[in-house]
Amino acid sequence: MGNSYEKPDYWSRKAFSEGYPARSVYKLKEIDEKFGMIKKGYSVLDLGAAPGSWTTFLLRTLKTLGSSGSSEAQNLGKVVSCDLNPLAKDVRAENLVFIQGDLNEKAIVDRIRGEGPFDLVVCDAAPLTTGNRVVDTARSQGLVKMAIWYAQVMLKTGGNFAVKIFQNGDQQALLKMMREIFTTAKGFKPVACRSESFETYLIGIKKK
Repeated sequence: MGNSYEKPDYWSRKAFSEGYPARSVYKLKEIDEKFGMIKKGYSVLDLGAAPGSWTTFLLRTLKTLGSSGSSEAQNLGKVVSCDLNPLAKDVRAENLVFIQGDLNEKAIVDRIRGEGPFDLVVCDAAPLTTGNRVVDTARSQGLVKMAIWYAQVMLKTGGNFAVKIFQNGDQQALLKMMREIFTTAKGFKPVACRSESFETYLIGIKKK
């Protein structure tokens, strides 16, 4: 018996037609439109970035913002992306730094720290799923806690944060943790999430 994950939906077809590696790009686009996450000249950290849809959107948005306005020189900002797996081959730019490795390894942490601090940290990473919702949710929570640590340590004051989480009973506890770090913290489920998906996003605005 098939399911909707096996065939491209509207968002998958749209992503392909617009040159993005995956449909997840429209989740970040909606988050940015609602919360104003990305601004001209920002330095952005993309955790768990492969295959590179969010990185591509960040690069395109920063380029558009940097080239707008007066005749001043472009200020394209910078995107630092990290994942165990490589980005898609066509995801590249002069203002992109890609670091391949484990986000929990000290050497990788130190390399990322050396590129910071950042105005925005985003994480669309998902754990390897087992089909067991309890196990998968616990793994997702571990990724979220790691991303929150990166945001706490590497964001500039006033910086923003977005992270994917599998919906579960600990979401409120994680938001409570984030409210110690950010002026505002809330959950948000973009329209581009599959209707049967139990993923959502936690948003942190203006690091204290």
